[in-house]
Amino acid sequence: MGCASCGTGGCGSIRTKGNKDATSVSGCQNNGACGTGGCNKMNVFDWLSDMEAPGLGLPMNQRSNLVEVKFKGGRKEYFRNTAQVELYTGDPVVVEMQSGHHLGFVSLQGELVRLQIVKRGIKDPEIRQVYRKATSKDIEKHEQSVARDLPTMYRAREIVKELKLNMKLSDVEFQADGTKATFYYSSDERVDFRELIKVLASEFKVRIEMKQISLRQEAARIGGIGVCGRELCCSTWLTDFKNVTTSAARYQNLSLNPVKLSGQCGRLKCCLNYELETYIDALRDIPTLETPLRVQKGEANLIKTDIFRKIMWFSFRGDDNWYPVAIPQVMKIVALNNRGIIPANFEELELIPVAEPKSSGINSDLVRMDKKFQAQNRPAPKNKKKRSGGGGNSNQGRSQK
Repeated sequence: MGCASCGTGGCGSIRTKGNKDATSVSGCQNNGACGTGGCNKMNVFDWLSDMEAPGLGLPMNQRSNLVEVKFKGGRKEYFRNTAQVELYTGDPVVVEMQSGHHLGFVSLQGELVRLQIVKRGIKDPEIRQVYRKATSKDIEKHEQSVARDLPTMYRAREIVKELKLNMKLSDVEFQADGTKATFYYSSDERVDFRELIKVLASEFKVRIEMKQISLRQEAARIGGIGVCGRELCCSTWLTDFKNVTTSAARYQNLSLNPVKLSGQCGRLKCCLNYELETYIDALRDIPTLETPLRVQKGEANLIKTDIFRKIMWFSFRGDDNWYPVAIPQVMKIVALNNRGIIPANFEELELIPVAEPKSSGINSDLVRMDKKFQAQNRPAPKNKKKRSGGGGNSNQGRSQK
């Protein structure tokens, strides 16, 4: 169970000693509105909170009244503080909605919000206003709305199953005034949910809005832990979901195993794109071999390529050994083969030393330990047999003569 105000379940809770039923949020004790990054996802820090960015058409003494407000699931919207209410990051505010009002928490203010609006292309008429700071009564009503989310989602899933609709409900969000409920669903095909809206409206007595989201957005709202051991990127900092293709895995010499390449959303992992440009730049110096290399021993087929060390590994048919060849040497052999010349072996050309990988700060200890064990496992040199008589005795005999 998470704190009641954020509704993300990220804070955790502990039971108080005096009352078994009462719970209090562990950590900063600020009920998910601390803005430090420990309670909410998609948190940012406003480095320009006390500064005005020049060149934006406003005098330096006039502060921007734009405010970024965060709601359940990391959803953020932008509002205008026309009443000039003194706000700080984490303050609960009541904001204007298309129908009624909603309660959210201030996540960003000032010139950074202006830059975000320009980046996302939001027009000025689309920006609504902040009504006021939330009172204790507003927060209590909001907590009651949040408490309705899970029971409503479970009941709605039963209704979807009864209507035999091919869709998956992933989340429900009630508006703070209790007049509207947004149902988030995902589906691979178009769904006719007109009958579903009628049943949900009569069941819960609120205005119903259906919003389709992708599987990546669903994973971002639910959250989780990835195979790397950290929280999912989409639920912590990633906002733009770029297209990920299997070619990204091919460029990085990864095995095309859908189980290993897929994330919790069932799609290819977003992190496949993180280092893709670095691999593409490194592959520009590596030749593309359309035919095997020909030497007198036979045809050598490419097995794998060490992109950053610039080494290509080859193997002959019927030979289990792999032979490392530097890329400049490979290009020379290809040039000889194109002229009809077949070298005796890979070593016949001018050998190009293969650069050893530089030990980074992370793996330097492992490299030293490997060298240590290799030295210990080497067989000890055999001692030469001593000649009969010993060196001392023979010298002594010569001196006597």
